[in-house]
Amino acid sequence: MLKIETLITGPFQVCTYIVYDEGTKEATIIDPGDADPRILKIVQEYSLKVKFIFGTHGHPDHLLGVDYLRQFLKAPFILHKADELFFRDPQNFSVFKNWGFPANPRADAVYEDGFEITLGDEVLVVIHTPGHSPGSSCLYAKGSKAVFTGDTLFVQGVGRADLPGGNYLQMLHSIRDKLFLLPDDTIVYPGHDYGPKPTSTIAEEKRFNPFVQELDL
Repeated sequence: MLKIETLITGPFQVCTYIVYDEGTKEATIIDPGDADPRILKIVQEYSLKVKFIFGTHGHPDHLLGVDYLRQFLKAPFILHKADELFFRDPQNFSVFKNWGFPANPRADAVYEDGFEITLGDEVLVVIHTPGHSPGSSCLYAKGSKAVFTGDTLFVQGVGRADLPGGNYLQMLHSIRDKLFLLPDDTIVYPGHDYGPKPTSTIAEEKRFNPFVQELDL
């Protein structure tokens, strides 16, 4: 069973997750939303061996802490191939530049659907869920009954789709046709705490998420 530490980071209140195996101390940091020293404090406190810095998607609010962490950790930053390519185009990134964001950190490696991260005996699997962005992805830990959904699925909400590369209907289908096939008791860990509580379950989202119900589930 994986251990999960949650921090709210950065000006956009990103849910940053430090996920680790208690036995081996192998860890992954998901969506570092700022150069927040609390992340390193947890890594040091538990003597974690960080294998990856994982970006659920290429929007810069989720990546503001990547370069900071790479100064101290040997872990590579990984992002879905589609977002790494899409947001390298200045035209696609221009809206974020106009909002004052720096350029995205370059990925050390890219992943695609089905990519696996092993932490101890647990395997976390990438589920590509495009819609919020072309490369938006979730990270599913079957043994721990957990899925990290980035900005694709929130508690009783979904991500916006009006930014470059966004597609609202595609996002809803990603949720219905991929995430909602996971076991009902899977815990949903979203990229922002926008809902009535910080986490949910797949069963609760099937029943109570008004946006996905538009597809007549």
